[in-house]
Amino acid sequence: MEKVANRSHLRKLVLWLTMIIELLLFLSACSVEIPARKLLKHIESNPPEVRLQTNDPDRVVIDNGLVEVTIEKPSGFLTGIKYEGLDNVLESRNHDSNRGYWDIVWDDGAYDKIATKHVKVITRTDDLVELSFTKKWNFTTDHNETVPLNIDKRYIIRRGVPGLYMYGIFERQEDFPDANMYQIRIAFKLKEDKFRFMAISDTRQRSMPSGEDRDNIRSQTLAFKEAVLMTNPSNPQFKGEVDDKYQYSIENKDNKLHGWISDDEAVGFWVITPSDEFRTGGPHKQDLTSHVGPVALSMFVSTHYTGIEIDTEYKKGEAWKKVFGPVFIYLNSASSDNDFRKTLWNDAKRQLSEEIKSWPYDFTRSEDFPHAEQRGEVSGQLLVRDRYMDKEIVQAHSAFVGLAAPGYAGSWQTEGKGYQFWTQTDKTGRFKIKNVRPGEYNLHSWVHGFLGNYKLDLNITIQPGNKINLGTLVYDPPRNGPTLWEIGIPDRKAAEFFIPDPYPTLSNPLCTDKADRFRQYGLWDRYSDIYSRHDLVYTVGFSNYSQDWFYAHVPRNEGNSTYKPTTWQIKYNLEDVNETGNYTLQLALAAASYAELQVRFNNPDADIPYFTTTRIGYDNAVARHGIHGLYRLYSINVPGNTFQKGENTIFLNQTRSQGSFNAVMYDYIRLEGPTV
Repeated sequence: MEKVANRSHLRKLVLWLTMIIELLLFLSACSVEIPARKLLKHIESNPPEVRLQTNDPDRVVIDNGLVEVTIEKPSGFLTGIKYEGLDNVLESRNHDSNRGYWDIVWDDGAYDKIATKHVKVITRTDDLVELSFTKKWNFTTDHNETVPLNIDKRYIIRRGVPGLYMYGIFERQEDFPDANMYQIRIAFKLKEDKFRFMAISDTRQRSMPSGEDRDNIRSQTLAFKEAVLMTNPSNPQFKGEVDDKYQYSIENKDNKLHGWISDDEAVGFWVITPSDEFRTGGPHKQDLTSHVGPVALSMFVSTHYTGIEIDTEYKKGEAWKKVFGPVFIYLNSASSDNDFRKTLWNDAKRQLSEEIKSWPYDFTRSEDFPHAEQRGEVSGQLLVRDRYMDKEIVQAHSAFVGLAAPGYAGSWQTEGKGYQFWTQTDKTGRFKIKNVRPGEYNLHSWVHGFLGNYKLDLNITIQPGNKINLGTLVYDPPRNGPTLWEIGIPDRKAAEFFIPDPYPTLSNPLCTDKADRFRQYGLWDRYSDIYSRHDLVYTVGFSNYSQDWFYAHVPRNEGNSTYKPTTWQIKYNLEDVNETGNYTLQLALAAASYAELQVRFNNPDADIPYFTTTRIGYDNAVARHGIHGLYRLYSINVPGNTFQKGENTIFLNQTRSQGSFNAVMYDYIRLEGPTV
């Protein structure tokens, strides 16, 4: 009997030991897998209800227990965001109108912060508060004073969510006067003594100078006011560095998350943009993000990297309405350990994923923002037919496919008033464009490795809930004959060409990654150093475009503010010439700014060039550290008797030289033989 009891106790002891070991292993695994979630402080299982205070005549306050948001009334200016240990993450030393605000740059540079006149509670529940700040434009009181728009600025605070959603509904009635609205955005001015660490991508993060470091006492203005060399910054680590807000630009398709971190409190402030549908210029248009101030921006409309060619002009008689946003202002916090910056950034990325999954939001209450069931879908498959590259029709792998307002092929680049919806094809060329707002669209595309723009010759009408399958579409890219030689890659940018090292005294540490080297200041002047005795000469079959083709065709800097046009040469050999046939020079440009490109064959001194682009471009991509602006393609037909058997030379003369930035960037050049 005693032996049986001992065995029973032993079995119980073994069972308890097994359970303890399993529990320890489980806890260990949890601590390894989710350290970031343990560190974040705002997670609550039962968050408090959302409270709204409207009794103050000058402001409204919304508080969900995680963030407390203060908005001036009736102007709609965002004056305060209280979070964790920070009474206000916005710069409280600034005027109420200069903390968090919408603004518009319109006719002749006029600047309007679109203060509103009325406030209305749209939704007020324990789970959500939505406020509307409005203004109706009046010709008698507002003409030539404020931008001719009806304004509706919306704020949403949700239960258990540490942040706020913002969107705007802007409307022009038919009888409103002409207006040109160059820029529409939301700006946030953060507390300067707290937010010093900026993050705009996985590779572009660092501590930043202060706004004072950019003044003329602590810095030297370079070729333009946005670029400064810090000579006596408050923090010596920034001495000798260049700062320019355009160095932090990002393409629309990637401009989804950026912001700032306060190291003292381990708090992050993030601008999250889950959709590009309301931005202009398509997926590749570049625009501002965050910059020294500290400033965080949500850009909707601008002429950056396009110039005035993007359509921002509104005429009397043209009714227009558009919803910008919602965007999400997310705040997070972490325990102050050695890795809290990474923790905050990774959590912001996680939150971005959640917002994308939730798009289009179902909690907005404006009838102008359709929810998922009120939207449509377009699908299909895109193939490419270029018999000189492949005898078979090929699948358009990773092509960009989008819906934009009706126009010509490629018009989406300069479309600035409507909505755009883009995706990329899979390996087989199949695509599905989801959550498309009702309206009239054209289907556009471009395919990596192929020239030109595709547009389906059909207007597509999206109605709520409909799903349109376009079937198989075939793109025939520009092509007249076989390739004799080519320079570059048809990808609408100049990144594959030679990008020089920056001047050691004019560098920015945020631009040292290989993918961002083109963002360094002053690279344009390196051309005059490298080609000090003669202009660029490229020999087909011997030269390498990644080493021997400069990324931008710029004037020669002669010193003393004097610039000289430059002529590049392409030397190539033709074993045979069909004098009665027609050849084609395919000339694709990635950018152009106040430039004129002239093309001559074999005779550089010909009075009249064989071809000229005439004066083109306003995108200023070189000065703004872009690797592309607007895409242009010229298919130049050349009679065979223009060439000669043996050695030939094409002369590319960029004739404009008023300053450093009269320039073009090449995307791709190809000489095609006669049709076979």
